Amino acid sequence: MLQVIFEVPESGNLKDKRRVVKSIKDRLRLKFHVSCAETDLQDSLRFAQIGAAIVSNSAEFGESVMRKALAFVEGDFSLRIHDSSISSERFD
Repeated sequence: MLQVIFEVPESGNLKDKRRVVKSIKDRLRLKFHVSCAETDLQDSLRFAQIGAAIVSNSAEFGESVMRKALAFVEGDFSLRIHDSSISSERFD
């Protein structure tokens, strides 16, 4: 799982912020085949939190995909990352 809290500095209203968040989610889904959602801070004008997840039989593979997804968000969008975490869960 990936959790990212970021600031969208150029957003002047919620519509601008939601457009950016939607773009990030859509591109993560298309490029990395992950499930993705805005998980918190929906009413904040400048901040957003998104979560992404992938199901795999390999924790290493899943975490590798999440690291690449985080690098993609950091590099391809004009925003400031405030916090991020990558974790995996194992079910036997």
